[in-house]
Amino acid sequence: MHHIESEILAGNYVAGTQLPPERELAARLSVGRGAVREAIRVLQAQGIVVSGTGPGNGTRIRATPGDALGRMLRLQLALDITSVEDLTETRIVVEKAATVAAAHHGPNAALRRAGLLVERMERRTDPDSFNELDTSFHIAVIEASGNHMLSMLSAAIRHTLSAPIRRAEERLDDWDEVRSGLVAEHRAILEAVRVHDANLASELVEKHIRHSYEVLLPDGAAPAESGTHG
Repeated sequence: MHHIESEILAGNYVAGTQLPPERELAARLSVGRGAVREAIRVLQAQGIVVSGTGPGNGTRIRATPGDALGRMLRLQLALDITSVEDLTETRIVVEKAATVAAAHHGPNAALRRAGLLVERMERRTDPDSFNELDTSFHIAVIEASGNHMLSMLSAAIRHTLSAPIRRAEERLDDWDEVRSGLVAEHRAILEAVRVHDANLASELVEKHIRHSYEVLLPDGAAPAESGTHG
């Protein structure tokens, strides 16, 4: 693992690079092939490498984002190492920054995708399908910022929170009314981004997240107001 990490940090292994075969790595490092396989399994779990089958595939340095961070956050939430409240506060910070950046950018494919997702949300009434579209909308707006780190963090947090949000939606007696309100809030955020009103977009996304938290998880301790918008 140290060898592979060192090669990545030195720039010798870049995204998409195919690693040498197990036998070659084992001989080069004077270790058993079992040690090489164990290191590869750990690096796969961390989202650093991906393995394929068939000629020319083998093990490569991952070229696309994985879900390692999301898996870690979901486990930490399940073990009470973190909380929905902490994740929600972090989500607010990340999404406000990303929404401001998206508002400063011109139209792009991610923003157009966000518009299509809102239209689909208006037609979906079951909580499961709606929640999937809701998650995709937020990720699309953040991707419109052009900041890959914000996109990665947001996707991990949003996917971690999707299960408690979905369970809360299924318990609501007034789901149709709540759904209509959520769609309206999404449309307002998207419009603010489209007209490049960064301050309004930032304010709306924070209000939306806090309002959703209060409606869907009323028994939890609502995150405190940040005191600033913009």
